[in-house]
Amino acid sequence: MAFTFFFRDRHTLETSVNLLVPLSHDLKEIKIWDAGCAMGSEPYTFAMLLAEKMGYFTFKRVKIHATDIDETDTFHKIIDNGVYSENELARIPKEILIKYFTKIENSDFFQVNDFIKNRIVFQKHNLLSLQPIDTGYNMIICKNVLLHLSPDERVEVINMFTSVLVKGGLFVTEQTQTIPEFNKNCFRQVVTNANVYEKI
Repeated sequence: MAFTFFFRDRHTLETSVNLLVPLSHDLKEIKIWDAGCAMGSEPYTFAMLLAEKMGYFTFKRVKIHATDIDETDTFHKIIDNGVYSENELARIPKEILIKYFTKIENSDFFQVNDFIKNRIVFQKHNLLSLQPIDTGYNMIICKNVLLHLSPDERVEVINMFTSVLVKGGLFVTEQTQTIPEFNKNCFRQVVTNANVYEKI
């Protein structure tokens, strides 16, 4: 889905960061899959929130796979370039904007700096293929897609996510969603005020 914006559902993303950071200290690589990333506002938001909580060298071990069906074939270029208009960035706190974006001269556009941009890799992917893009994920974020799927499709996609999450890995979804009954034996909800689940 293309509709999203920077710092959307900030509470859930910040909660997810606070849960992930303590799990990541001893990891050689911190692997995150943001499924249904649209034009990059969510994975970039999450990366900035992580950078604020992690030390420099820990954050350098983060790899975020951002995927979307991208039927318009535009998301890849936008995410790779990391260039967004001033209006698109209006919800970003000013101190974060100044820290992680550079204004492009003689324009109303800003570019994400390389420290953040280099942590994100875009890949075109259809979740309903049920073919995961990789394995060994410490966190999977899927907050803009599940509500658009049928109940059976939701179960199958969450099964796929479960298969590539490490034990103790975290699954994050939108506030309007709950884990289907069929998938519940694989997860436990780790907080009461956000839909963040741990693989058990």
